[in-house]
Amino acid sequence: MNGLQEIRHFLEKGYREYRANVSVDCTIFGYHEGKLQVLLLKNKLLSQWSLPGGYVKHTENLDEAAARVTAERTGIENLFLKQFKVFGDPDRNRMDGFDPEMLYEMTGVRVTEDSWLAGQAVTIGFYAITDIVHAQPKADIFSSESQWFSIDELPRMAFDHNEIVREALFNMRIHLYHFPIGKNLLPQKFTLKEIRLFYEVMSGKTLNASNFPNKLISIGLIKKTDEKLKIGAHRSPTFYTFNDEVYEKALEEGVVLV
Repeated sequence: MNGLQEIRHFLEKGYREYRANVSVDCTIFGYHEGKLQVLLLKNKLLSQWSLPGGYVKHTENLDEAAARVTAERTGIENLFLKQFKVFGDPDRNRMDGFDPEMLYEMTGVRVTEDSWLAGQAVTIGFYAITDIVHAQPKADIFSSESQWFSIDELPRMAFDHNEIVREALFNMRIHLYHFPIGKNLLPQKFTLKEIRLFYEVMSGKTLNASNFPNKLISIGLIKKTDEKLKIGAHRSPTFYTFNDEVYEKALEEGVVLV
């Protein structure tokens, strides 16, 4: 929603297109050069950071809603998306610091107690993983900026979004044991050190320098190429690449990775 007219229509008659009080909030993890970060938006009305999120349309299921929201915020489609938890505490959508007059100044619309946007809301948490280099985060009319934050240096967020990020990280690391990721986050050709570092950052654990890569090789998830990384007089490490067939099968059926 970028146009003011579209925003006004959403505030006044959005119930025609969206389900009242049912939303998705997406924790978008970004990986780049050995660092894990989270994409946040600065909410103009609350002057606080929050996760990208939005209401679910009548015509879409939850997965479709999450895909739409992440595509709108990152500019990238077909992200690895995973639903992990429903958040429904009675006061979770309390808007501390909300200024209704600022909303009116921005849009010319007043949200009253009988608005379709009023009342307690339930949100479904999803997480997505992307490469920061290829992401194109953008802020909408309600956001002053969009920014990546280190997972270890997150600001205080609006609503219950700090809790959602904690749960997203916890669940992502559990899923990491059973489903491969990295195909779109690592270079097409990578060294064993690079893939080990990637999984260490994502899992938050130190992995055995030999056992972990050997496990990936033994299950066929990665395969050796004929190319080597040229690093001068030192021993040149071999490049590896993902085995697409095994990777896709592991996404569908699961596999023990770490």
